[in-house]
This record gives sequence, structure tokens and C-alpha cells, in this order.
Amino acid sequence: MGGARDAGWVAAGLVLGAGACYCIYRLTRGPRRGGRGRGLRPSRSAEDLTNASYDDVLNAEQLKKLLYLLESTEDPVLIEKALVTLGNSAAFSANQAIIRELGGIPIVGDKINNPNHSIKEKALNALNNLSVNVENQIKIKVQVLKLLVNLSENPAMTEGLLSAQVDSSFLSLYDSHVAKEILLRVLTLFHNINNCLKMEGHLAIQPPFPKGSLFFLLYGEECAQKMRALVYHHDVDVKEKVVTVIPKF
Repeated sequence: MGGARDAGWVAAGLVLGAGACYCIYRLTRGPRRGGRGRGLRPSRSAEDLTNASYDDVLNAEQLKKLLYLLESTEDPVLIEKALVTLGNSAAFSANQAIIRELGGIPIVGDKINNPNHSIKEKALNALNNLSVNVENQIKIKVQVLKLLVNLSENPAMTEGLLSAQVDSSFLSLYDSHVAKEILLRVLTLFHNINNCLKMEGHLAIQPPFPKGSLFFLLYGEECAQKMRALVYHHDVDVKEKVVTVIPKF
């Protein structure tokens, strides 16, 4: 994958972060169950790892303890502390690989659905640090885009999504060289947002979204040019999906 493409999907994940986190997730469902039996064993010292900020690289056994704690506890304070420690640890490249190999990415990802908004934010921060690793990106990116597409189907989420500040590299997802699966997802995202805006009667007027927001990216001239170029894409499915978007320009 090219650097621009990687930056693009990371930006998609950032749509869910920062100030938009509460708006986007306030109507989502509670935490998912399952994912047990990954071979992570309990340890009495697991909680000790959450009692302070660790600036050193944690070893595999320590990370294993943290992941077991995160997966097994229902205590929101411990969950948040474990996510903070994992997020800090994921800033180190060695730990990024270890956490992936221990099956930690889906464990952290499950916490995005937690009803506690602070936990959601900590989980997103941890995933953002984990996403620096290229192999981790493969495991995270379609999951992030799938979540965005699901949220975009709900009109109640539209304002939160479109108001979020997003780096301009997000538009690299709409380039013709992007893998078909990803391209179809981001086109569906755009299509869903168009439908929601149409339902709310916002397409004919200029909504009060700030500069640098997802709205300004999607409805700006650069994106319009990308949509017109995708009309000539070699894949029929992509062409058909573009047709559902491009009339809005």
C-alpha cells in the first residue's frame, strides 16, 4: 500500500476521535460479548501495570497480562486504565507487533462499543497508536471503514460525522488505485451521507459545518474531481456506485 493510501484510512479512523467522539457514539450499542479463550491467562499482578504511566517498553508477558485484564474485567476504571497503559505502550514499535500477535487489536477494538464515552476515546487513542504499524493497519482499516459506513446509515449520526475535523489525506481513499473493497466502502459512506442530507433537506442549502470538516472535504472541488475520474474506473461495481454519488455535484 502506498503512503498516501495509508494516511487516508488512518484519517478515516480519526473521524471517530477528538471532539466528534461523543456525537458519533452516543447512540451506538453497548459492549459486545465474546472473544474469550484467546489463551490469555490471569495474573494477580495485572492491575499493578495500570497504576502508573509506563515510559519503558513492556515485555510480552506484561502486555499479555494487560490484555487479559482488559478482556476479563467489567470495572470501567480498570478498563480505562488498561487502555491508557496499552495506548502508551503502543507508541513503541516493538509493542505494536507484540500486541497484534497476542490478539490485542480486536480486544481493544471491542471497547469502542462500550457505553462509557471516556473508554471509547481511550480505545480509539490506543488503536490510533497501533495503526502506525503497517501490519496492524491491515487488521484495523476495513473494520474502521465498516463502522463508519454503518454509522453513516443513521441520519442521527450525520451531523457528527460531517462536523468532524479530518485531514485532507482522507480524500486519497477516493483514488482509482485504492483496492476495490475499500473504494466501495468509502463510496457507500458518501452515498449514505448524501441520502441522510437529502432526507433532512440540507443538500439545497449550505449547512454550518466548519472549514476542515469532513463536509468540506466531501463536497469540495478536489473530491468532485476524484468522483468524475472514478466514472472511468475499470471496475463495473465501482462505476455503478459512483453514479449514485456524482449527481450530487
